[in-house]
Amino acid sequence: MAPRSAGPRAAVPHGRGSPADGTREKVAPRTGPDEAEDRPHRTKDLSVSGIDAISSRILEIQTTISSVSRGLTPTQTSAAASSSSARTAAGTAATSEAFGSALAQAVAAAPAAPAPPAAAPASTAKLDANGIPEGFAAYGNGKIPREALTEITGTGHRLWAPAAQAFDKVLAAAKADGVTIGITDSYRTYESQVDLAQRKGLYSQGGLAAKPGTSDHGWGLSVDLNLDSKALAWMRANGASMGFVEDVPREPWHWTFQG
Repeated sequence: MAPRSAGPRAAVPHGRGSPADGTREKVAPRTGPDEAEDRPHRTKDLSVSGIDAISSRILEIQTTISSVSRGLTPTQTSAAASSSSARTAAGTAATSEAFGSALAQAVAAAPAAPAPPAAAPASTAKLDANGIPEGFAAYGNGKIPREALTEITGTGHRLWAPAAQAFDKVLAAAKADGVTIGITDSYRTYESQVDLAQRKGLYSQGGLAAKPGTSDHGWGLSVDLNLDSKALAWMRANGASMGFVEDVPREPWHWTFQG
């Protein structure tokens, strides 16, 4: 077989092979593992720093825009805010002072509160033709509500208001004369009168109790008193002038208000 003749060689492209001029291409040295690891960190640091810078710049721009929109420079904005705060504080103080002054003037100009009406004198409360306190007949003897009666001051005993007020004067006058008067009974309920009649008998039968429904105790007019001889003499001398009379024979302790 005839030998293959050598033909022209194929051109070798310039690249990693030998160049046409026969010199070798310089290749950049590979980076080592440490340098390769540092590269991401440097990139990250640069990114964070860049973000911070951008954020800071955005804030500056926003501040400037806000100031310009109000026609003020940032410095003027700060000064205006301080001035506004000062004006607000001054205005609040002035308003408070003005309100206090107006309130004082209004109080001074207001008319004085009217005095409460004086208590009606005892003489305006009357007994009807049957000797019963007006308004009490509708309740019935011994059925008077507690709130319709008045306490003889400091005693816990209650009577029709004019009678209670009159007996307050009796006690005060007696005390001024050195006389002590005690109270053993005053207003008496119908049930209490029934019990008393059962225990002590009816007066009409020689006992000491009025028929239930007829006693002056049941109208809040009578009191039974604890009297020594001095106190009894004093009551007989002064009681009638104060509205109280000894009106039941055999019962010197029983005194009834007759106005």
